[in-house]
Amino acid sequence: MFEFTINPKVLITNTIYTIVMTSEDLIRAAMESDEAFIKEFQRTIKEELHSTAADFSEKSGISASTLYKLLSGQREPNIKTLRQIITVLRKIEGTDKPEFIAVIAARPVLDYITEKKLKVAGRLLTIREYSATSMEEAIIAAVKAERDGAKALVCAPIVSTTVEKILRIPVTSIMPKDSLIEAIELAAKKMG
Repeated sequence: MFEFTINPKVLITNTIYTIVMTSEDLIRAAMESDEAFIKEFQRTIKEELHSTAADFSEKSGISASTLYKLLSGQREPNIKTLRQIITVLRKIEGTDKPEFIAVIAARPVLDYITEKKLKVAGRLLTIREYSATSMEEAIIAAVKAERDGAKALVCAPIVSTTVEKILRIPVTSIMPKDSLIEAIELAAKKMG
Protein backbone atom coordinates (compact mmCIF):
# COMPACT_ATOMS: atom_id res chain seq x y z
CA MET A 1 0.00 0.00 0.00
CA PHE A 2 1.22 3.55 0.68
CA GLU A 3 4.26 4.08 2.86
CA PHE A 4 4.55 7.68 3.93
CA THR A 5 5.64 9.20 7.21
CA ILE A 6 3.72 12.18 8.44
CA ASN A 7 3.88 14.95 11.00
CA PRO A 8 2.71 14.98 14.66
CA LYS A 9 -0.73 16.34 13.62
CA VAL A 10 -1.71 12.73 12.95
CA LEU A 11 -3.21 9.92 14.96
CA ILE A 12 -0.82 7.07 15.73
CA THR A 13 -2.11 3.53 16.29
CA ASN A 14 0.30 0.58 16.55
CA THR A 15 2.84 2.45 14.41
CA ILE A 16 0.38 2.74 11.52
CA TYR A 17 0.10 6.39 10.62
CA THR A 18 -3.08 8.03 9.41
CA ILE A 19 -3.38 11.47 7.85
CA VAL A 20 -6.11 13.57 9.46
CA MET A 21 -8.46 15.31 7.01
CA THR A 22 -5.81 16.24 4.42
CA SER A 23 -8.09 15.55 1.46
CA GLU A 24 -10.84 17.72 2.94
CA ASP A 25 -8.36 20.55 3.55
CA LEU A 26 -7.24 20.29 -0.06
CA ILE A 27 -10.83 20.36 -1.37
CA ARG A 28 -11.57 23.47 0.71
CA ALA A 29 -8.42 25.14 -0.62
CA ALA A 30 -9.32 24.26 -4.23
CA MET A 31 -12.74 25.84 -3.75
CA GLU A 32 -11.13 28.98 -2.34
CA SER A 33 -8.62 29.69 -5.13
CA ASP A 34 -5.90 28.18 -7.30
CA GLU A 35 -3.29 29.84 -5.10
CA ALA A 36 -4.78 28.34 -1.94
CA PHE A 37 -4.91 24.91 -3.62
CA ILE A 38 -1.25 25.11 -4.67
CA LYS A 39 -0.15 26.20 -1.20
CA GLU A 40 -2.16 23.43 0.51
CA PHE A 41 -1.02 20.79 -1.99
CA GLN A 42 2.63 21.78 -1.43
CA ARG A 43 2.11 21.57 2.33
CA THR A 44 0.40 18.19 2.04
CA ILE A 45 3.17 16.63 -0.01
CA LYS A 46 6.03 18.13 2.00
CA GLU A 47 4.74 18.31 5.57
CA GLU A 48 2.02 15.65 5.78
CA LEU A 49 3.47 13.01 3.49
CA HIS A 50 7.16 13.97 3.86
CA SER A 51 7.34 13.14 0.20
CA THR A 52 8.27 14.58 -3.17
CA ALA A 53 6.31 15.27 -6.31
CA ALA A 54 8.09 12.31 -7.93
CA ASP A 55 6.97 9.96 -5.13
CA PHE A 56 3.41 11.30 -5.28
CA SER A 57 3.45 10.90 -9.06
CA GLU A 58 4.38 7.24 -8.69
CA LYS A 59 1.62 6.60 -6.15
CA SER A 60 -1.06 8.57 -8.00
CA GLY A 61 -0.36 7.86 -11.65
CA ILE A 62 -0.27 11.61 -12.35
CA SER A 63 2.75 12.54 -14.43
CA ALA A 64 5.62 14.14 -12.53
CA SER A 65 5.70 17.06 -14.97
CA THR A 66 2.01 17.79 -14.28
CA LEU A 67 2.64 17.74 -10.52
CA TYR A 68 5.72 19.98 -10.82
CA LYS A 69 3.75 22.47 -12.93
CA LEU A 70 0.90 22.45 -10.39
CA LEU A 71 3.23 22.88 -7.43
CA SER A 72 5.14 25.72 -9.10
CA GLY A 73 1.98 27.54 -10.17
CA GLN A 74 2.71 27.13 -13.89
CA ARG A 75 -0.51 25.17 -14.35
CA GLU A 76 -3.97 25.51 -12.85
CA PRO A 77 -5.51 22.33 -11.48
CA ASN A 78 -8.16 20.78 -13.72
CA ILE A 79 -11.02 18.71 -12.30
CA LYS A 80 -9.63 15.36 -13.52
CA THR A 81 -6.27 15.92 -11.85
CA LEU A 82 -7.92 17.21 -8.69
CA ARG A 83 -10.07 14.05 -8.52
CA GLN A 84 -6.97 11.86 -8.93
CA ILE A 85 -5.15 13.73 -6.16
CA ILE A 86 -8.13 13.52 -3.78
CA THR A 87 -8.63 9.81 -4.55
CA VAL A 88 -5.00 9.04 -3.70
CA LEU A 89 -5.12 11.11 -0.51
CA ARG A 90 -8.34 9.38 0.59
CA LYS A 91 -6.72 5.99 0.03
CA ILE A 92 -3.75 7.08 2.13
CA GLU A 93 -6.11 8.43 4.79
CA GLY A 94 -8.22 5.31 4.68
CA THR A 95 -11.34 7.36 3.96
CA ASP A 96 -11.96 6.11 0.43
CA LYS A 97 -15.32 4.42 0.11
CA PRO A 98 -15.27 0.68 -0.44
CA GLU A 99 -17.81 -0.90 -2.75
CA PHE A 100 -20.83 -2.08 -0.84
CA ILE A 101 -24.19 -3.68 -1.35
CA ALA A 102 -27.06 -2.29 0.72
CA VAL A 103 -29.56 -4.69 2.27
CA ILE A 104 -32.90 -3.25 3.37
CA ALA A 105 -34.99 -5.37 5.71
CA ALA A 106 -36.56 -5.44 9.15
CA ARG A 107 -34.08 -5.67 12.03
CA PRO A 108 -34.88 -9.35 12.82
CA VAL A 109 -33.99 -10.29 9.23
CA LEU A 110 -30.81 -8.19 9.30
CA ASP A 111 -29.75 -9.92 12.51
CA TYR A 112 -29.31 -13.12 10.48
CA ILE A 113 -26.56 -11.53 8.41
CA THR A 114 -23.40 -12.89 9.97
CA GLU A 115 -20.86 -11.79 7.36
CA LYS A 116 -20.34 -8.11 6.68
CA LYS A 117 -17.94 -8.93 3.83
CA LEU A 118 -18.70 -11.29 0.98
CA LYS A 119 -16.45 -12.46 -1.84
CA VAL A 120 -18.34 -12.60 -5.14
CA ALA A 121 -16.60 -13.38 -8.44
CA GLY A 122 -13.23 -12.56 -6.90
CA ARG A 123 -14.36 -9.18 -5.52
CA LEU A 124 -14.56 -8.56 -1.79
CA LEU A 125 -17.76 -6.61 -1.15
CA THR A 126 -19.05 -5.01 2.01
CA ILE A 127 -22.64 -5.63 3.07
CA ARG A 128 -24.25 -2.59 4.69
CA GLU A 129 -27.53 -2.94 6.56
CA TYR A 130 -30.44 -0.50 6.41
CA SER A 131 -33.27 -1.27 8.80
CA ALA A 132 -36.85 -0.50 7.76
CA THR A 133 -40.22 -1.45 9.21
CA SER A 134 -42.54 0.12 6.63
CA MET A 135 -42.72 0.77 2.89
CA GLU A 136 -41.95 4.44 3.47
CA GLU A 137 -38.89 3.66 5.57
CA ALA A 138 -37.68 1.15 2.96
CA ILE A 139 -37.97 3.72 0.17
CA ILE A 140 -36.15 6.33 2.25
CA ALA A 141 -33.48 3.76 3.15
CA ALA A 142 -33.05 2.91 -0.55
CA VAL A 143 -32.47 6.55 -1.48
CA LYS A 144 -30.09 6.97 1.46
CA ALA A 145 -28.17 3.83 0.47
CA GLU A 146 -27.67 5.13 -3.05
CA ARG A 147 -26.54 8.52 -1.70
CA ASP A 148 -24.13 6.69 0.64
CA GLY A 149 -22.54 5.11 -2.42
CA ALA A 150 -24.13 1.66 -2.60
CA LYS A 151 -23.29 -0.14 -5.82
CA ALA A 152 -26.41 -2.36 -5.60
CA LEU A 153 -29.45 -2.89 -3.39
CA VAL A 154 -31.18 -5.97 -2.00
CA CYS A 155 -34.69 -5.59 -0.58
CA ALA A 156 -38.09 -7.24 -0.26
CA PRO A 157 -40.07 -7.81 -3.47
CA ILE A 158 -42.89 -5.57 -2.28
CA VAL A 159 -40.59 -2.54 -2.28
CA SER A 160 -38.15 -3.48 -5.06
CA THR A 161 -40.55 -2.60 -7.89
CA THR A 162 -40.94 0.90 -6.47
CA VAL A 163 -37.31 1.68 -5.65
CA GLU A 164 -35.94 0.40 -8.95
CA LYS A 165 -37.96 3.17 -10.62
CA ILE A 166 -36.19 5.89 -8.62
CA LEU A 167 -32.66 4.50 -8.18
CA ARG A 168 -29.80 4.35 -10.68
CA ILE A 169 -28.20 1.27 -9.08
CA PRO A 170 -29.22 -2.38 -9.61
CA VAL A 171 -32.02 -3.62 -7.33
CA THR A 172 -32.59 -7.27 -6.49
CA SER A 173 -35.26 -8.91 -4.37
CA ILE A 174 -34.90 -11.17 -1.38
CA MET A 175 -36.57 -14.41 -2.37
CA PRO A 176 -37.11 -16.42 0.79
CA LYS A 177 -37.26 -20.12 -0.02
CA ASP A 178 -36.37 -22.07 3.09
CA SER A 179 -37.56 -19.30 5.40
CA LEU A 180 -40.96 -19.21 3.61
CA ILE A 181 -41.45 -22.95 4.12
CA GLU A 182 -40.35 -22.63 7.75
CA ALA A 183 -42.80 -19.76 8.26
CA ILE A 184 -45.66 -21.81 6.75
CA GLU A 185 -44.75 -24.77 8.97
CA LEU A 186 -44.65 -22.50 12.03
CA ALA A 187 -48.05 -21.02 11.09
CA ALA A 188 -49.46 -24.52 10.71
CA LYS A 189 -48.17 -25.47 14.16
CA LYS A 190 -49.72 -22.35 15.68
CA MET A 191 -53.06 -23.22 14.08
CA GLY A 192 -53.26 -26.20 16.32
